[in-house]
Amino acid sequence: MLWLTVLIAVLTDRLLGEPKRLHPLVGWAGYALLIERCCNGGQRWQGVMAWLLAVAVPAGLVAVSLHFLRNYAPPYVYHLAAAALLYLAIGWQSLREHGLAVAQALQQNIAAARAAVARIVSRNTETMDEPAVLRGVLESLLENGADAIFAALFWFVVAGPVGVVVYRLANTLDAMWGYRTARYQQFGWFSAKVDDVLNSIPARLTALSYMLLGKRRAAWRCWREQASQCASPNGGPVMCAGAGSLGVLLGGPTMYHGQWQEKPIMGCGAQPQAGDIARAIGLLDRTVYGWLIVLLVVVLSAELVGHYA
Repeated sequence: MLWLTVLIAVLTDRLLGEPKRLHPLVGWAGYALLIERCCNGGQRWQGVMAWLLAVAVPAGLVAVSLHFLRNYAPPYVYHLAAAALLYLAIGWQSLREHGLAVAQALQQNIAAARAAVARIVSRNTETMDEPAVLRGVLESLLENGADAIFAALFWFVVAGPVGVVVYRLANTLDAMWGYRTARYQQFGWFSAKVDDVLNSIPARLTALSYMLLGKRRAAWRCWREQASQCASPNGGPVMCAGAGSLGVLLGGPTMYHGQWQEKPIMGCGAQPQAGDIARAIGLLDRTVYGWLIVLLVVVLSAELVGHYA
């Protein structure tokens, strides 16, 4: 049932996208914001306690609910609930929609493109030219592909529906609290570290997938030579391998929160063009299909081994 549950979740996301209204993460984010306001005194231990309140409490409620369904409801109800949790944790179609929205906006004018890319990046977009917009959307597609799709699939397979809930909440907390600002430097330290640990293996599996499904030699060279120069221990391999796989140059000076940051060059080849957005989405799509195929092979192999053991 594992593969079928994953397939249902992935296809549901591809067909429906994220819920337009009443997404549970939106309500949970309000809960996390309240916790931060009450607990953030600028100390690391406060960040640890806040993380536990924000993640362990809802994850515990999910675990209790799933335990009840597994023991007192028909089996298909439990598997549908598990598929629903995975569906809510992934964002494949959402990433595709955001990328296509930027591509369409670029056909209109630069102001529309800046507004579209501002929805998916944390950098300042007000003064972006077209190359900067393209770098922003491509980096976001590649990096968020690892976070919003493949890490969620990984943790669902490894740790089940409760595992994917913990991962999604922890990853979202990093996006909320993991900034190196005066407000979050100490309070958000634990959230950032947990996210780094949870994404360590999935990020490298994603980078490997990008490499195998594109320009393999270029992707491997960029991953090997450039990733260590990136600030993010997980984003570096993903974006360097992804940029090399696509044969484009990413990175360079970028403005975050009003300050210029010198990001290392990632990838190789030409400066990105508008058509590279569709190519990046295609790489995401191929990686999703590839993971589904690998998971199916693993599940079938395990069943055969169990049958003949």
